[in-house]
Amino acid sequence: MKKNELNEKKVKIIPLGGLEKIGMNITAFEYEDSIILVDCGASFPEDEMLGIDLVIPDISYLIENKEKVKGIFITHGHEDHIGALPYVLKELNVPIYATQLTQGLIELKLKEHRLLRETKRKTVKHGQTITQGAFRVEFIKTNHSIADASALAIYSPAGIILHTGDFKIDYTPLFGDAIDLPRLGELGKKGVLAVMCDSTNAKRPGFTVSEKLVARTFKHLFADNTTNRMIVATFASNVDRVQQIINTAHEFDRKVVVQGRSMINVIRVATELGYIKIPENTLIEPDQMKNYSDEKLVIVTTGSQGEAMAGLSRMADSTHKTISIKPGDHIVFSSTPIPGNEKAVSKVVNGLTMKGAKIIYQDTHVSGHACQEEIKLIYSLLRPRYSIPIHGEYSFRMAQKELAESMGMDSDHIFMLNSGNVLELSEKKGAVTAQAKSGGIFVDGLGVGDVGNIVIRDRQNLAENGLIVVTIGIEKSSNRIITGPDIVTRGFVYIRESGDLLEKIKKVAAKSLDKCEDKKITDWSKIKTTVKDDLGEFLWKEMKRSPMIIPIIMEIDR
Repeated sequence: MKKNELNEKKVKIIPLGGLEKIGMNITAFEYEDSIILVDCGASFPEDEMLGIDLVIPDISYLIENKEKVKGIFITHGHEDHIGALPYVLKELNVPIYATQLTQGLIELKLKEHRLLRETKRKTVKHGQTITQGAFRVEFIKTNHSIADASALAIYSPAGIILHTGDFKIDYTPLFGDAIDLPRLGELGKKGVLAVMCDSTNAKRPGFTVSEKLVARTFKHLFADNTTNRMIVATFASNVDRVQQIINTAHEFDRKVVVQGRSMINVIRVATELGYIKIPENTLIEPDQMKNYSDEKLVIVTTGSQGEAMAGLSRMADSTHKTISIKPGDHIVFSSTPIPGNEKAVSKVVNGLTMKGAKIIYQDTHVSGHACQEEIKLIYSLLRPRYSIPIHGEYSFRMAQKELAESMGMDSDHIFMLNSGNVLELSEKKGAVTAQAKSGGIFVDGLGVGDVGNIVIRDRQNLAENGLIVVTIGIEKSSNRIITGPDIVTRGFVYIRESGDLLEKIKKVAAKSLDKCEDKKITDWSKIKTTVKDDLGEFLWKEMKRSPMIIPIIMEIDR
């Protein structure tokens, strides 16, 4: 193929999530009749998303182009990269390609959603390539806060696109191999069309510290604390960290108890696949704790982010079935709060402190994301023509843009995309040419997408201002108002102490109904609107509050 022909070929890159905030990572790569996806993550609801369990990406564009979608390639096993798979696979039954531990964690999810049998899965090794449609994808070893993380070299007819996934450069990882920098250098020599690089720590100077620092800290903590029980909270998916805790507990002759459903599941899968090795007689069940003194116990639990139903949160508010916090317990937070979780973490810390526990943060966590010098090294090795900063809030991605410019990249070759942007790239030029539908779909219990922004606004209004129900009875034969208005309130005022106010509300509603009768208004919707408007105006003048007002009309046959 001539070079001129290659230069004319254009590949489309369409991020459908993962750019405006941390989480919900998913990107489509399209060439003619082929689409492949990289990652398929969820994000956790924000404070104002009342009652929402999970937010998943809107995949309308992929459903419209269903026949083109060839497969999903996963960089690693964190929720923000695999959490939406069970929901997306119900719409797009395509193969999933991932490394061994990542595949094991995906299978846990598929089993829970009863999708295991019908979903095609292929376990890939680092260095292996998979061809799907017009694309060939190579899995490259990287380091992150979970084992088996990968960067993806995506070979398209327009050129090579390198997607880093979440990564850091750890020259001395505690377990497994270091990132495959030589392979990245080889790709740079071949010529890389574009790099899509993790921006999470792009504001932080220097290098991310090695996981080995945490290992040393844990040894010091265990050595300094020989008389009390230790409780360590970390991410369930941080398999290397869990292994460190188990190793240190064994070294100091302590028994380990695991708490939290996700922690138990991940440890089971990681142990079966050989990513965690548990020394004999180290792990015990919660009901065996009574057989050991406190200084012989370590509890590994979920809840480091203040999640309401996680193990540590339930210990903090005394709702845990088997573990009660004792004065003198040493509780280690082996994580840093994800932006937005600070309040929840603070609440848990206060609850634990009130019970007499000692809280420890010191150097028991290192980031899994690359800092500035590591990002610059990636650019030096790859020497890409274009840059597309990904993963993180706008300011994080802007920091990476500035880094790329400092490395000599032309500003016009750096694309600050928004979710849904359709970026067309060729060797000659790149431009956003269209907009695909994107955004978040709310998961509420078993409902997916049945709760939208209007329902969320109603929930917020109910939470902030409460509810007033006005009940009216209308005679069926004459359409005349014969009963009511009766007033019921919830979350608005305390009824026993607000009799005068409720009487006023009743009078205002009655005047509205009289007005409707005088004007011979019989249309139910108009009657409801009049009552609602008059009551809303009165309550704002009287109290500067806007509760949700629901008029209910009942037809009475007499």
